[in-house]
Amino acid sequence: MIITFQYISKSFWIILFCILPFENSIAQNTAKRPNIVWLVSEDNAKAYLSLYVKGGAQMPAIEALAKNGIVFNNAFSNAPVCSVARSTIISGCYAPRTGAQYHRGMKKVSMPDGIEMFPKYLKDAGYYTSNNAKEDYNYIEKNVVWDESSVNASYKNRKLGQPFFHVQNFGGTHEGQLHFSEIDISKLDNQNTNIPLFPYHPDTPIFRFTNAYYRDLHKKVDKKIGAFIKELEVDSLLDNTIIFYYADHGGVLPRSKGYVYESGLQVPMVVYIPEKWKAIFPMERGSRSDAFVEFIDLAPTVLNIAGLGVPEKMDGKPFLGNTLSTNDLEQRTTTFGYADRFDEKYDLVRSFRQDNYKYIRNYQPFNIDGLFNFYRYRMLAYQEWQMLFKTDKLNKIQQQFFLPRSPESLYDLKTDPNEVHNLAEDPAYRSVLLDLRSKLQQKVKEMPDLGFYPEAYFLENGLENPWQFGQENKKDIEKLIEIADLSLETFVKVKDDIKLALESKNPWKRYWALIDCSTFGNEASFFYTKAEEMAQNDPENLVRIRAIEFLTLNDRPISSELILELLKRANSESEAILMLNTVALLKTVKSGFNIVLPRTIFNPQWLAKKGSLVNERIKFINKKK
Repeated sequence: MIITFQYISKSFWIILFCILPFENSIAQNTAKRPNIVWLVSEDNAKAYLSLYVKGGAQMPAIEALAKNGIVFNNAFSNAPVCSVARSTIISGCYAPRTGAQYHRGMKKVSMPDGIEMFPKYLKDAGYYTSNNAKEDYNYIEKNVVWDESSVNASYKNRKLGQPFFHVQNFGGTHEGQLHFSEIDISKLDNQNTNIPLFPYHPDTPIFRFTNAYYRDLHKKVDKKIGAFIKELEVDSLLDNTIIFYYADHGGVLPRSKGYVYESGLQVPMVVYIPEKWKAIFPMERGSRSDAFVEFIDLAPTVLNIAGLGVPEKMDGKPFLGNTLSTNDLEQRTTTFGYADRFDEKYDLVRSFRQDNYKYIRNYQPFNIDGLFNFYRYRMLAYQEWQMLFKTDKLNKIQQQFFLPRSPESLYDLKTDPNEVHNLAEDPAYRSVLLDLRSKLQQKVKEMPDLGFYPEAYFLENGLENPWQFGQENKKDIEKLIEIADLSLETFVKVKDDIKLALESKNPWKRYWALIDCSTFGNEASFFYTKAEEMAQNDPENLVRIRAIEFLTLNDRPISSELILELLKRANSESEAILMLNTVALLKTVKSGFNIVLPRTIFNPQWLAKKGSLVNERIKFINKKK
C-alpha cells in the first residue's frame, strides 16, 4: 500500500506541476482581457435622443457613458427589424447572404460553414457569456453559445476572476408599448405635446401624443440602464468593463421600423471606455466619431477587443481596438441596408448610403410602404394615417407612404434628412445616382443576395446550407438581378430582353420579367397577351401570381375563380403568404378589386398555427373596404 501511495503521490505531483503553469497562463490571459457589456434598447432611432437631436429625450445615464467614451454619429443596423438585425449581429454576416433576412424566418437556417455565433469564440477563450434575455435569431444554434440566456441571466454567476461578456436588453421602447387604444395626455411626464413632428406625419393629437409618449419611454429605459450601470459600479467592475449602448434598429413611429429609411436603420451608439483600456482605442474618451459603423461590425469589434481573431467569412470589420487608427476609422463612409418580409408583408428593398447620399432600390416599387401589416397597424397612429389618406386629408409628402414608389430613390441627407425629396430623376444628380446604383448592384451580386429567389424556393432548396447554396447559384442570382434591373432602363430599350426572360425555362427569370412588367405598368401592354397565358398555364404558382398582379394592376380583367384556384394550389405556407401579399396589395390599391377567401382552400395546419400569418392576411382581405 505504501508503494502504491508513493506512486500515486508522485504521479499527482507531476500532473499538478504540469497543470499549474497552464492554468496560470489561462488566468493571466483572461486577466488581461476586459469585461464587455452590451446595453441594448429596442426599436428606437437616434432621432429620439437629446444626445443627437435637439428636443430629443434626455437620457442622463447614456450621456454619462458618453463623457468617458465615444459617441458614434453614424451607427446603423443593416435591417430595420428585430430578428434580422439580431441575426446580422450574432453572425457578423449580411443576412441576405445567409438566408436570414426574413422576419421571422419560417424555419431557422444553418450558420455558414466556418462561422460560429460569435459569443462561442469568447466562451472558448475563457469568457463567461450571459444574455438577458432576447435572442430572436433566425439561425440554428448548433453549439452552446451562452453560459446563461434567460430573464435571470447575469454576469454574477461567473467564476472568481473570470472575464465576462454580458448582454442586457431593455424592452421599454419596443413598438408594442405604443399599442394603446386611446390617448391620455395625463400619462405624459410634462403633458407637453408641442414637439416637432416629422414632415411625412400628419399633425394630429394622436401623432403628437405618440411622439411625446415615446420620448417619455426613453427616460424610463434610461433609469433602468442607470440602475444596471450602478450595479457594475457597486461590484467594482466599471474600471475593467467596456460598455456598449445601442438600439437594435430604428423606430418606432410609422415609417421607421420595417423600412430602410434612416428612421429605420440609424441607431444611437455609445461606447464607454475605462481609463485602464483607453490605449487600445483610436479616439479620445469624450469624443464623437463620424465613422460609419454597422451591425455586421459588432461581432468582429468585440472579438478584436478581446484579443481574438476574426473569422474570414464574417462580413464585418472591427471598429474599435488597438489594430485601428483614427484615420482608418474615419475612412468608413458607407452602409448597406435590407428589407424583405416582415411578418405577412413581403417586399424586397435594398439601400446603399455613402456619406450624405442615400440610394434606395425598390425592386417591387408597386408595393406601397403603407400596405397593411397586422402588427404595425395595432398602433393608433398607423390607423389614423391610413384613414386620413383614404379621406384625402394629407399633403403630398404625407401621401407618399400610401402610393407606389419609384424603382430607385436618391436622397441628399444633408438637405433632406427625412428622405422625402427623391432626386433620382434630377439630371444634376445623375452621376451620383449611377455611382451608388453601381455600388449596390456590385454588393448584391458579390454576396450573392438570396432574396432574389422567392422565400418558398429558398426554404425548399437552400435551407440546409444557405451559404453553399448561394455560392453554387451565384451566376443564376446575378442573372436574376440583371433581369430585375431592366426596369431601370426605358421600356423600348429592354423590351426584347424582357420578352426573352418571359420565355425562359428558368421560372425565376419569368418571375422577375413579370415584376419588370408591373413596374413599367401600361408601358408594358405589349405583354398583356403573354401574361394572360402565363396566369392560366405557367407551371410555377409564383409566376402565375406575378402575371395576375401585372394584369390586375393595369385593369385587365382577372376572375376571382382563377385567383382562388391558384391559392388552393399553394405548395407551402410561405408560397401562400407571398401570393396573399399580392391579393392584399390589389385590394388596397385597386378600388374595383374585391374577393372573398374561404378558409377551406388553405392547409388547416397553416391556419392552426399560433400567430398564423395566413390567418392575418385572410382577415384583412375579407374585411369590407
